[in-house]
Amino acid sequence: MASSVEVLVPDGTFYAYLAEPVSVPAPAVVVVQEAFGVNADLRMTCDELASKGFIAVSPDLYWRQQPRVELSDKTDWPQALALYAALDLDKAVSDLQATIEQARAMTWCTGRVGVVGFCLGGLLAYLVAARVGVDAGVGYYGARTDEFLGEARAVRGPLLMHFGDQDESIGPAAQKAIRDRLTPLGVEIRTYVGCSHAFARHDGAHFDAGAAAKASVRTVEFLNQHLFE
Repeated sequence: MASSVEVLVPDGTFYAYLAEPVSVPAPAVVVVQEAFGVNADLRMTCDELASKGFIAVSPDLYWRQQPRVELSDKTDWPQALALYAALDLDKAVSDLQATIEQARAMTWCTGRVGVVGFCLGGLLAYLVAARVGVDAGVGYYGARTDEFLGEARAVRGPLLMHFGDQDESIGPAAQKAIRDRLTPLGVEIRTYVGCSHAFARHDGAHFDAGAAAKASVRTVEFLNQHLFE
């Protein structure tokens, strides 16, 4: 069942898409957007996670700039990149912390909450793990993660990352730096041969159905392992 909730923070409230499983109580997963806002692709991801037994919540991180904007990866790149560039990452992490806390407090949540993010959201999943802590975190092709490896030792909670080895936004040197720094700390990193950036974006230009399905299975297994304890 799909609906929405309002998340309360000190400077206002913002929309979050909500997809609920058939059976509750259940653990929750905060699903973190790419540069395109909480669009149809992200809602589809939430619906898929709900079908696997999770409460899925996807907050609008652009609410201070342009509330509830929904952009297309086919036509809206300039607007998406402008919003991404203007996003305050520190405030985004705080908004995600508020979303996690609100999800954890839902009466139909078990109290376990994971984070799954894509591109911008992949970076934010890592930053939330480092600055807040997570019950389980999953980052898909988190661009710019290599810029924040100085925070690696602060990561609290299990973390899984997915990368395509042909990612044009996260090159070989960046991926090596991420792997070399995070793998010794227990972060699980999965690489998908022949895949570009955003290989799991539904109907995206670089969508790879096989790799996306494999990553999804690994993600759900990881969430099951750490959230259904």
